[in-house]
Amino acid sequence: MQPPETSIPITNPHDEPIFHPDREDLDLVTVLRALADPTRLEIVRILAADPTREIACGSFGVEASKQNLSHHFRVLRAAGIARSRDEGRNRFTSLRLEDLNARFPGLLASVMEADATVGVGSTS
Repeated sequence: MQPPETSIPITNPHDEPIFHPDREDLDLVTVLRALADPTRLEIVRILAADPTREIACGSFGVEASKQNLSHHFRVLRAAGIARSRDEGRNRFTSLRLEDLNARFPGLLASVMEADATVGVGSTS
């Protein structure tokens, strides 16, 4: 006699719906607050290097735990900076550059430029 089969449900880790605010709902303070964190700024810097590309969330090479990175991606999505989509068991993220530029023209370029010059000529 065989033991009864146990059913272990296989679930997608990304079962919860992904929230993305509409372009007109993007808020300047929320965007700036999201960009103020060094880890999130690094993620945006990686995405901005090729704004047409989607990157698997586990492929960013950012020094942080999986749980911490999930939090940072969630903040970037909620702020309207990034867009994520699920494909199988993977989640891909891209930059919402068109939406950001339509809502806040030149903001992201200015932040990226300022970030690139931090430390140049600095005495700290």
